[in-house]
Amino acid sequence: MSSSGRRLTHVDETGAARMVDVSGKEVTVRTATASGRVLVSPEVVALLRDGTVPKGDALGVARIAGIQAAKRTPDLVPLCHPIAIHAVEVDLRVGDDAVHVSATVRTADRTGVEMEALTCVAVAGLALVDMVKAVDRSATITDVRVEHKSGGRSGEWRRADVPAESS
Repeated sequence: MSSSGRRLTHVDETGAARMVDVSGKEVTVRTATASGRVLVSPEVVALLRDGTVPKGDALGVARIAGIQAAKRTPDLVPLCHPIAIHAVEVDLRVGDDAVHVSATVRTADRTGVEMEALTCVAVAGLALVDMVKAVDRSATITDVRVEHKSGGRSGEWRRADVPAESS
């Protein structure tokens, strides 16, 4: 049991990892939004804003990589269930010192899509770093986190420091 008295669902009574049986859960519409940042140099910011990154459309490549990653999450995270992904939205906004990445993933299934949203953001960040590394070897992926989730038995959850209109 955890320190809060709740049993961890992904380990059996011996402590061995297991995939949770979700077959008895109700199919509901589920949504999760995650975000993160890729810290980049002023030179990269200028190249992204001008669309002149030497390797090509860095933001477009990152967006497609994120979508693909959301769909492939169970291949990367061992205890994630393969579920039908019904929608993935990836937003990349170039700021003064970073690219802000946000992803919203939707399904109608028996388990949530938080891991898919997190994987989407992380891989979009990785693809962006790959696209700009020739210009900025110090590009850094940071602050990858779930902002909001809805659906399922636990209902809606929103990070305390995130206003309702931003997720």
